[in-house]
Amino acid sequence: MASITSLLAEVRNCTLCAAHLPLGPRPILQLHPRARILIAGQAPGRKVHESGVPFADASGDRLREWLGLSPEIFYDPRHVAILPMGFCFPGTGKSGDLPPRPECAPAWREQLVRHLKNLKLTLVIGQYAQTYHLPNAGASVTDTVLSWREHWPNVVPLPHPSPRNNIWLRRNPWFERELLPVLQARVAEVLEESA
Repeated sequence: MASITSLLAEVRNCTLCAAHLPLGPRPILQLHPRARILIAGQAPGRKVHESGVPFADASGDRLREWLGLSPEIFYDPRHVAILPMGFCFPGTGKSGDLPPRPECAPAWREQLVRHLKNLKLTLVIGQYAQTYHLPNAGASVTDTVLSWREHWPNVVPLPHPSPRNNIWLRRNPWFERELLPVLQARVAEVLEESA
């Protein structure tokens, strides 16, 4: 198994799907072997591509609120690993960002996750991450998130925190009422164990 340092350097220099990326490759991830929480998301958006910082956008603000985490804890790789299904901005389609590039996860995901030996909680955000991490996921993101108790306490499926999902949140008030309070308590518990 490659050392985490050499593997991260390799990932950050990846050009596997460069020809398909409108802004070119810029792999964005956060990882440290001590991390206890893994955020498995979709792919960086344009703002994140520009900043080079994962979830440095409105989606990240909402996600940190959902988790009850300060930016200092969220961006400490010893606490939180962030591995989207695609590490580079895939471009924009008619109704939002394009799906993560299909080359990325098979090339890197298992190698990186193998280094996360202290994981206690994996947050699986959006359809592409749910399909990968929860092969028996529901027919829709809503169905999968509704089934969160089946995966509790180590895996929690979440909708994407994007402002584009405001309608979903209004239609599914149970998410904020039932899931978020116990999720915040679980996140605090996992981080307390590592202190």
